[in-house]
Amino acid sequence: MELRLFLGHGASGNAASMQRYVDGLAKRGIEATALDLPVRTAEEVVPVWVAGAPFGRGHAVGGQSYGGRVASLAAADPASDYRALVLYSYPLHPPGRVEKAVARSAHFGQIRCPVLLLSGDADPMARIELLRKAVEQLADAELVTYPRLGHTLKPVFEDALDRTAAFLQRVATTSISQR
Repeated sequence: MELRLFLGHGASGNAASMQRYVDGLAKRGIEATALDLPVRTAEEVVPVWVAGAPFGRGHAVGGQSYGGRVASLAAADPASDYRALVLYSYPLHPPGRVEKAVARSAHFGQIRCPVLLLSGDADPMARIELLRKAVEQLADAELVTYPRLGHTLKPVFEDALDRTAAFLQRVATTSISQR
């Protein structure tokens, strides 16, 4: 089964800012589409997300920061049958507001698809020990951390895309009966 990946952008970006992801993944055999999202609360944007990235077994979803948060909320919907979720620099909490981490990961337990998280271990929006604890709520997750990186994957971009492509290819070839 082939997967199509829908990607959301960070709060200060737009679909065009995700074009290098789309292009880089295409070079790795992954079809990806970047969505334009309004910047409101992530919870308010889920219906917009689902309109652009409809539920479907042939669909994987994800995004950078805010876009990943919206995608994760959509993946937690009981009606969701997304095949995979990819989170680049998941915004677990605002900088300096670690008390928000529990609320921002409360939906993780409802996500049923495999999840790949890629994050800098010095991200001011995802204190690493809190992110590791949040990931434990996910039924099927892989967390990749990059030393000394903040809220960006630019210095490790090619590696992040390689890992994304390998993850999606693995998910696509895993039959539903094996899950």
